[in-house]
Amino acid sequence: MDGLRRMDIKYLRGIGPKRAEILDKNLGIKTYYDLLHHYPTHYIDRRSVYRIIDFTGDDMPSLQVKGKFVSFNIQGEGAKSRLVGLFSDGSGVMEVVWFQRIKSIRQLYHTTTEYILFGKPTRFNGHWSMVHPEIDTPETATSFGGFRGVYPLTEQLRNRGFSSRTFSNAASDILSGIRAMAETLPMSVIVRHRLMGILEAISAIHNPQTPQQLQSARFRLKFEELFYLQLDIQRYARRRNGSIKGFAFPRIGHFFNTFYSQFLPFPLTGAQKRVIREIRADMATGRQMNRLLQGDVGSGKTLVALLCMLIAIDNNTQACLMAPTEILAAQHFETISNMTAPMGINVKLLTGSTRKKSREEIHSQLADGSLHILIGTHAVIEDNVKFRNLGFIVIDEQHRFGVAQRARLWTKNTIAPHVLVMTATPIPRTLAMTVYGDLDVSVINELPPGRKPVQTLLRYEENRFETYRGIGRQLRLGRQVYIVYPLIKENEKLDLKSLEEGYETIRETFRDYKVAFVHGQMKPQEKEYQMNLFASHEAHILVATTVIEVGVNVPNATTMLIENAERFGLSQLHQLRGRVGRGEGQSYCILMSKRKISSETRKRLELMTSTTDGFAIAEADMQMRGPGDIEGTMQSGMPMDLHIANLATDGQIIQLARDTVCEILDNDPSLDHPDNNILQRQLSLLTTRIHDWSRIS
Repeated sequence: MDGLRRMDIKYLRGIGPKRAEILDKNLGIKTYYDLLHHYPTHYIDRRSVYRIIDFTGDDMPSLQVKGKFVSFNIQGEGAKSRLVGLFSDGSGVMEVVWFQRIKSIRQLYHTTTEYILFGKPTRFNGHWSMVHPEIDTPETATSFGGFRGVYPLTEQLRNRGFSSRTFSNAASDILSGIRAMAETLPMSVIVRHRLMGILEAISAIHNPQTPQQLQSARFRLKFEELFYLQLDIQRYARRRNGSIKGFAFPRIGHFFNTFYSQFLPFPLTGAQKRVIREIRADMATGRQMNRLLQGDVGSGKTLVALLCMLIAIDNNTQACLMAPTEILAAQHFETISNMTAPMGINVKLLTGSTRKKSREEIHSQLADGSLHILIGTHAVIEDNVKFRNLGFIVIDEQHRFGVAQRARLWTKNTIAPHVLVMTATPIPRTLAMTVYGDLDVSVINELPPGRKPVQTLLRYEENRFETYRGIGRQLRLGRQVYIVYPLIKENEKLDLKSLEEGYETIRETFRDYKVAFVHGQMKPQEKEYQMNLFASHEAHILVATTVIEVGVNVPNATTMLIENAERFGLSQLHQLRGRVGRGEGQSYCILMSKRKISSETRKRLELMTSTTDGFAIAEADMQMRGPGDIEGTMQSGMPMDLHIANLATDGQIIQLARDTVCEILDNDPSLDHPDNNILQRQLSLLTTRIHDWSRIS
């Protein structure tokens, strides 16, 4: 394998310097090793041939047809020219279109020869067409065996003549010159899990002969990727836990006890008590805590964080809470300062809008230790913000911060502060084991007593009048309403509702009620003014974009109408829904959608109406969209790329890899045993970690 990493792809037959440059630019493929690890995403059984007359539906899969070209015709001029061939298989006719390499393609194919075309049929102007298909003769097609891999390609690669066959041929050329390949996993692991050998697996993934062989190759390569991912995560986590000194907070003192006995706003749930016990145990060890606190919207994470900050203050240190937006930071400040004011706790807010005089006061009180809790946005990580003795950090909605930003907060003390990372975005189990695998995890899975589940309703445009009548009934009961739009201004290219248009419509429809509005492009002072109108009950309706997704707490708001709900992902819809249902009254979330939507979109919206379980929604969202599309997960710092494993679907393999890694590290923490030398070598080759991010979150 090491030799393959050093062999430049430009020396491979059919590639050359120019094509190598394109491969590097588009896919990061530089070497033979890179190309062999560019795997097909799916496979086509080349024994199956379809008929044009049987093409149906709007979303046909890639397939192959067999027949002859009837004619060729160059249409258009200059840069807009294209080559159109009419292709018939005896059952029907379709157009075959090329936008690039027109002259060479015109000379390559003839009307007298039989061809097999492979591509994706689409319906255009009432005719079936296939753009830039792969083309073989029946003789060359059979030489590839029964299955052909379909490789991920960019549009630029397609336009420059690259196809799945290009990659299949290149991989075959490389593999034909390899007689043996050094194993990349210990033999004990291979034997224990009955894994295919590495050379056989890579050969089979590019050119499988049977479905069983392909399944075994996929399992081997997925297991290996996830094994080394877990090995990297677990080694860093164990090294951190064993070597990084933290504060020891052995006592529960005056502030915690006073607040708990006299000022607790409501009794803690069993889940909150369990999480506090877990955090207290971490803080008493003398090692730095790095814990992820998951809790659905409204589950009481902020109260748990405050109680833990009071433990830090009781042990003569300071605490800091960092939030991603000024609205959320201000919300935390108002909540925490109001709850702690009777005890004389000094709490300050620091954001980009904080005036110079207030900043100077905050800096002075941080330095002399009289400021107990600092709450703020990324402003708290500025270099001139210096603590006397920072002992406890809370990072809320952490996926909205870059890793480097969180690291700067962590370095503001000589002794490592304890770190509590909070998120109201439920994290699927497989992501918790990988992206957040080096954090200890606590979950608040209960809502405070008295909360009623939000009723979620799916409505279409023809139901709008009825929906407005329901909103009117809530307003007459003295309740408040959110109305959320996907856009601020109207966009001619997108048939979507906009906030500006909606604001006027809502004012006209509900003339007897005051309407406030807020969006992300407003100045902070104006945004705060509008939000305060709603929070103080002076405004009855808040028209907004997704800026209210987190940090807005108005218990009297019982209804949310989300326009163009089909445009939002499940997790975002769930976050928005969390703005209602925060009081004791019955709350409603209305998803307004177009009637004509895809079956997958309808399934997503119907799932929202069937459950309020954030973890079930997160799992479904990941299954539908994939882990890379879940907001914020990828910026958390995956230590290596995954070429074939899928965090959304390979949960069992992740667990198997994790268990195997933990067993190895339990027996050989430093990987010094001769059997584990291979692990040290492979890990150093695979990891791209520049900084030890696991030390912060």
